[in-house]
Amino acid sequence: MGITQILFWFLTALALGSALMVVLSKNPVYSVLFLIVTFFAISGHYVLLNAQFLAIVNIIVYAGAIMVLFLFVIMLMNLNADMNLQKSKLLKFAGFIAGLCLFLVFVAALKDAAIKKSLVQTNTGEIGLIKNLGNTLFKEYVVPFELSSVLFLSAMVGAVVIGKKE
Repeated sequence: MGITQILFWFLTALALGSALMVVLSKNPVYSVLFLIVTFFAISGHYVLLNAQFLAIVNIIVYAGAIMVLFLFVIMLMNLNADMNLQKSKLLKFAGFIAGLCLFLVFVAALKDAAIKKSLVQTNTGEIGLIKNLGNTLFKEYVVPFELSSVLFLSAMVGAVVIGKKE
């Protein structure tokens, strides 16, 4: 076994273990911290697949911004004081139905996937490199890229106008 396989299996065990602890943790703050560990392990998998851009975006957006937002919301709501909520049978049944629907979506998505036909290349290939992404983005998709920048700018201006006090 090479170092890449050892690192892959370590990151896989870390991601699965921390994702399991997200669900099983009684404290919501610990649950969010385990979710951050899960995101870092997934970013490690992206690096192994030579997709550096996805790894950095995953760390910045998910492990950075969204998880900080989750932590602030959980700390401001003080969920530890309300942990004695009674779970009704209807709520448990609704959770079971939602989980079953999610499982059916996963089965339908993986049914058509050609997993056995395609091999994943680790540390090889040039698909996920930032250089190739930039070339594709600014050569083939320059008009949609510029239109989305105008859309984001108008959304920022709208948020400032709505949030401005008179």
